[in-house]
Amino acid sequence: MATESKTRRRTTKSSTQERVARLREIAETDPLAAQDAAWAWFERLGKLAEHDRATAADGLAELFACGQPSRGIDGPTEGILVAPLIHPLPDTLLRFMSANLMPWVGKRFNAKEARGDNLLTNRSRWPIKLIWPLYGTRPGDGARLAFDFETRVEAGGVEPTVDVLVIDYGQIERNPRLVVRSIRDELVEIVDGAHLGRILWRQGEDRYTNIGYFALRTPTSR
Repeated sequence: MATESKTRRRTTKSSTQERVARLREIAETDPLAAQDAAWAWFERLGKLAEHDRATAADGLAELFACGQPSRGIDGPTEGILVAPLIHPLPDTLLRFMSANLMPWVGKRFNAKEARGDNLLTNRSRWPIKLIWPLYGTRPGDGARLAFDFETRVEAGGVEPTVDVLVIDYGQIERNPRLVVRSIRDELVEIVDGAHLGRILWRQGEDRYTNIGYFALRTPTSR
């Protein structure tokens, strides 16, 4: 049974690599179509996670491993929470909070300064105050700006064979110590304009646990 399981994983990994390669070929002539197809792929895996977390987690890990560091990403992006992968009960709560209480709509990058922040809807201001009373969001770009980060390219925290764009909240003093400064996001580009992110929880020096995935969309370069 173990051998069969390994064979299935290898077959699925090969299929994922082939599919990503086809999308990149499409992107050469129709980058928007490739971006839309990748985005739909993210969304399908997110829906799958609601009833089959293990299969969805494997699929997202295989897809993430096909990515390249999201170098040069700049300006505001559209974002979705693809799949929290902590435990079924908190996962359901996180989906509800992301959609209703603290709607997260993306990230904003400053490539020149290797910094950025998160974009939330205006109605998220007071729920954030309830959780972090001493923390204040800021108005900007038609949204609330929160949770600043620094960026750099380096090996992945849980998969060091894959280079990623690290989105690091821990070095920003104004970020809340509760939860936020323990998060390390990692981002890879699957095709032009479609980026898959991994959410890591810092457990100690250079020790992380993967707790979910998100996705970002940027304008295509062609």
